Amino acid sequence: MDAAALVDEFIAAWGRLDPDELAGYFAEDATYHNIPIMPVTGRQEVRDFIAGFVGPFTGAHFTVHHQAVNGDTVLNERTDTFTFANGNTLDIQVMGVFELRDGKIQNWRDYFDLAAVTEALAKNA
Repeated sequence: MDAAALVDEFIAAWGRLDPDELAGYFAEDATYHNIPIMPVTGRQEVRDFIAGFVGPFTGAHFTVHHQAVNGDTVLNERTDTFTFANGNTLDIQVMGVFELRDGKIQNWRDYFDLAAVTEALAKNA
């Protein structure tokens, strides 16, 4: 599977909100870094981070607006939409960088406005 196809598949998998499935896309020693906060390294640690993040949500959908591929690196500009149990949604404007190795995500960095996310989480807690 080429880099773009793997990232597209991974993004679609977020709709199932399954931390185990999502962690399966990562290399054992992968790093996931939401740039406003500290990075998480290791597949199990990535899985645990994702599990904690998706807890308040009942749905997720990522819309890719632009995507560029250079070998095993995929850049995409997205809107990540998460649905709370009360039906409200959280839209996050994201710039993502995926670096792949041997068919797995080795490094994933997302750049976004943490204040907007924190505010929406507080309103829907």
